[in-house]
Amino acid sequence: MNSSSFKQPPRVGFVSLGCPKATVDSEQVLTRLSAEGYEISVSSEDVDLVIINTCGFIEAAIEESLDAIGEALAGNGKVIVIGCLGARAKLIWETYPQVLAVVGPHATDTVMRVVHRFLPKPGHTNPVPPEGIHLTPSHYAYLKISEGCNHDCTFCIIPMLRGPLESRPIHEVMQEAETLVSAGVREILVIAQDTPAYGLDMGYRTGFWNGRPIKTRLLELASALGELGVWIRLHYMYPYPAVDKIVELMAEGKILPYLDVPFQHASPRILQAMQRPANSENALERIRRWRDVCPDITIRSTFITGFPGETEEEYGQLLRFLEEARLDRVGAFAYSPVEGALANDLPGAVPEDLREERRQQLMELQEDISTQCLEARIGQEITVLVDEVNEEEGAIARSPGDAPDIDGLVIIPEGDGIKPGDFVCVRITDCDVHDLYAERLDRDD
Repeated sequence: MNSSSFKQPPRVGFVSLGCPKATVDSEQVLTRLSAEGYEISVSSEDVDLVIINTCGFIEAAIEESLDAIGEALAGNGKVIVIGCLGARAKLIWETYPQVLAVVGPHATDTVMRVVHRFLPKPGHTNPVPPEGIHLTPSHYAYLKISEGCNHDCTFCIIPMLRGPLESRPIHEVMQEAETLVSAGVREILVIAQDTPAYGLDMGYRTGFWNGRPIKTRLLELASALGELGVWIRLHYMYPYPAVDKIVELMAEGKILPYLDVPFQHASPRILQAMQRPANSENALERIRRWRDVCPDITIRSTFITGFPGETEEEYGQLLRFLEEARLDRVGAFAYSPVEGALANDLPGAVPEDLREERRQQLMELQEDISTQCLEARIGQEITVLVDEVNEEEGAIARSPGDAPDIDGLVIIPEGDGIKPGDFVCVRITDCDVHDLYAERLDRDD
């Protein structure tokens, strides 16, 4: 078979599932496909094959990925599976032996070799912008600074799926960030599996950016990114002591005052069983210090309910922690016994319905706390970044304390003259459980 067999350029359907780190993997594959001349479709119909980038982190994500594979096979029949679930190739082959190939995560070169095997390169190439193909709106983008993780959290199989920590050279990260800004990106969302560990595997060696030496370490990277004149938002901030220095950068206005730090629980015993930092009192004290240093900071976290062995008292300890910490944003997950996770072998399994009941109760408590945090912002004047404008709601924006997809919105009912990607000065006028409402202040600008 050769490219002359096709009356039109070969078409590839693409489905991207999972977290922002998987999104970046998808963007890299899509960029290569497009550059080589393939046409890309979000549908599995009227395409020559389908690529599905899967998630394998928890059981619900695994089921979603398997369902997507099944739907693509039924609709097209020619499917390549990539991504985190691809690291569990045996499961995929046993479920769907008719898939063309299975490739693990963060393996763009391998994916392309597999595509070439089943769908030869077109006879032409396509121009691709310097920043590549992105699945996010043009005004914000994810910047992945490292791959993998060195932790052995007992509820997690990410090191099994994505391997150990592997940091990118700092000059490469900064060059990509500069390219994004040159392309019009107004917000860079820095991601990794363990963002504060950036450079640890390299011994924090010195690199160079614009002719000046710079350590391969998050503090120096965040400071350099802060010079680019756009919003810099840090995600997946494992609670190392070094995070305290990052908060100082936030207080100085170099990066957004937004801290996404997964505490996971508050019981010392449960934290030890999770192999996480095991002192909730220290966590509360650090939260107080962060707020003293940077009063405008927004703190987001995630927690797991129903971890094996979690007693009513330990669950109550988690609720009391939330009442005292008064975090701005919280996500919660009922414990999911993913195959390969060490926690599955711990004694005291909590029934599934109780795990979910505790999750719902936690979220109800946090809903009240989050609403009170939003109410306290009424009357404040802030700058927001506009994501969307429509006739029904006006301008849909985000504050410095709101990350895309996971946090709230700022609704500006009078959205005339505002465009996606605009920074707009507003005054907060009202709120509901999740979102803020605002009036524009710079109408005459």
